[in-house]
Parts: sequence; structure tokens; C-alpha cells
Amino acid sequence: MARFAAFVSLLAAGIVFQLSHGVEVNVTDKEGKLCLYANLMVNFSVSYPAGEKIDTVEFELPSEVTTNGSECGATSSTLKLNFGDGRSWSVNFTMDGNVYQADYITFSYNLSDTTVFPSSGSNETASVTVKSQITNVGVDTCYSCNSKDMILTDMVNMTLSSVLIQAFVSEGNKSENITSCSADQPVTSPPPTTQGTNATTPAPVTNATSTAPPPTTTPTPTLPPPNTGKYSVNSDNTTVCLLADFGLRISIKQGETYQEMNLEPNKTTASGSCGVNSSELQLVSSTMTIMLTFINDTAKFRLHAVNFTAKTGSGVDFNAVNTNLTLWEAAIGSSYMCNKEQNYTITNLLSFYTFNLRVQPFGIAKGVFNTADECFMDSDLSFLVPIAVGVALSFLIILVLISYLIGRRKSRTGYQSV
Repeated sequence: MARFAAFVSLLAAGIVFQLSHGVEVNVTDKEGKLCLYANLMVNFSVSYPAGEKIDTVEFELPSEVTTNGSECGATSSTLKLNFGDGRSWSVNFTMDGNVYQADYITFSYNLSDTTVFPSSGSNETASVTVKSQITNVGVDTCYSCNSKDMILTDMVNMTLSSVLIQAFVSEGNKSENITSCSADQPVTSPPPTTQGTNATTPAPVTNATSTAPPPTTTPTPTLPPPNTGKYSVNSDNTTVCLLADFGLRISIKQGETYQEMNLEPNKTTASGSCGVNSSELQLVSSTMTIMLTFINDTAKFRLHAVNFTAKTGSGVDFNAVNTNLTLWEAAIGSSYMCNKEQNYTITNLLSFYTFNLRVQPFGIAKGVFNTADECFMDSDLSFLVPIAVGVALSFLIILVLISYLIGRRKSRTGYQSV
């Protein structure tokens, strides 16, 4: 009984403990009822100035945190986890109708804490705010994502994993229902179909000598090629830091049906941010929002993450996220270009078709694209593939013919010598 009382006292003081699968947090309202629940793991990588160089430290959300600053409301809630000396990690949630989402994640850290940031010459408390990828979570459900979710910024990288959150708990009882992130959803193939007339029940197939062709995984395009849009992001009012030109067709799958839509440049607004290690391009139209995240690994850049939301033809919200991509890769100081139509599978439910693509998220000079690294289909070598195949086949035919003639000659010589 004494142990139980001590545990209740610790919860009342806002202290929670890390279980083997993460930090579990119970936030209560003024009546003492559970109003926000979270169980998650967060790893941090922070770069900071240390004299004449930049050092990087890594640490995780520790075993003890406090929830001072966390709040619960009818349509908005905040989860704030405080730890160490001047460090905190918080998420803001908002509800809209029958769904809720996490709007922003904010991480603050105290650079004067030399136990964490050795050789730091700064006394400031720095912070970074990023857009969250937790969206379209059903009311009275817990958001679950066991997969790693990497959030990259200039100086701070955060990796979330084993996440279970219910931002709006009803009547103090955590829901057993789950809304899973797209990264956790299994990739499944559509079930085989049978053909027939007036069939009411499936019948076993016997003595079958042929099989039906596999189902098509992507639809045949039915829309005209999209118009090429020219998008840019400025680091200030005048300096261009990101350029992207492309036409984009999107294919989404809901159930067994596909829907296609073209991004219309004249109805799209571009915004974003540029940094040393990552840059973002956000495209917003009346029907969709696309967030493209690029990372810089010092030698090359690549498209690392896509966050896509849209209103479908049926009026249902669609969301797909992939934070582990390696696309549109080129050397830093160059642009990536691929004029030919390309098809990219973003998730099992989302595909992108690009036309006249050219992009440069880092190292832009004078507001124009640098020299392009071309995709293979655009390069001068692409025409060599069918030529090489033709030459190889011709060479093979010649070898077979020579072998046949030599064999025939030997056979005839042996016959005459008898």
C-alpha cells in the first residue's frame, strides 16, 4: 500500500518513468481524469558550435521526465516533456471534427549545459520547431507507429519510434482502438480474381493448365500529361535557395480503386525552408498538400521524405508518408534532371509520375540551376542499351552458326575416312 501511495505521489508531481518500450506519460485534467496518454521513444542528434568547429552529440529521452506545461482542451492539447537542465520536447495537437493531428513538434535545449554540450561557448537556450507527420488520427483512437520516424533539420535530428499517443482521451479512459501510421501498414497484394458468368459461389479449379495474368498494380494513365510548374523557395526576400521544375501526376489507391490527379501549377502555392543539412519544399493546392524533404550528406543530396495529403473524389481524406527514400540523387553543387516520364512508388498506396523534372535544394548561385546530373534515361548512354542487346544477340547467332558449320565439317570428314 505504501509503494502504491508513493507511485501516486510521483505521478501527481509530474514525474513519469521509462518502461522497456519507451517513456509512458499520463496527463490528467483538473478533475484528475486522464486526458492525454503517450508512450514513445525519442533519440536526438544535436550539432552545436564548439569554438572554431561544430560538434555533434547524441542522446535519448531519459528515464525521468516531467509533464509541466502539458495541457488538455476540447479541441487543442499539448504534450510537454521536460528533462535535464533546460531541455524540453513538446507536441501541439488540434482536433477537427472526427480526426485530430499533431501540428508542430518543438525541441528546446540549453547550450550552457556543458555536461551535455562540452566545449560549448554559448549560454543561449536554442529551439527548433518542425511540422509533424502525425495526421488524420480518428477521435477515440490511439495513434500507433512502431516504425522509425526521422525528423531532420539544420542542427537537430530527431528519431521517433514505438509511438503510442492518444491526444484527446474521453471520460478518462484510454481507447483500445488504433490508428496506425502508413509506415506500419503491411504491403499486401490484391487477392486473385476468378472470371465466370452467373457464378454465386467460388468453385475449386481442377485440371487447370493455365493461370490468369497477375493483377495490374498501377492504373493505366487516363489524364493528359501535367503542366510543368516552376517552384522556388527563398531564404530571405531575394535570395533563392531551392529550385524545382516538374510536372506531377499522383496516383492513389483506396481499397481496390485508383484515383489519378494532376498537380496544377497555376493553382499551387510553393513555400518551404532551406538549411545546411535539410531543405523542404511544400506545395499546396485546393485539393492536396505535398511536403518534399531533401537531405545533404556532404557529397550528395537526395529526396529523403514525402508527406502527401489530399481530398479524394469521394471526399475522404487521404494521407501517405515515406521517410526513407533515396530519389533524385545528385552531387552537391549540381542539380538533378530527368525529362523523361518517371514512375516512383512512394508507398504501396501512393505513386508519383514526374515529367520534365529538374530540382536543386542546395548550393544555388545567382538564382539559377547549376549544371545538371542527368538520370540514365536522359543520358547519351541510354540509346546504347538496345544497341548492346542487338550486338550481343548477333554475336550469339554468329557463334551458333560457326559451331554448327565446324561440327558438320568434322562429321563429314569422319565419314569419308571410313
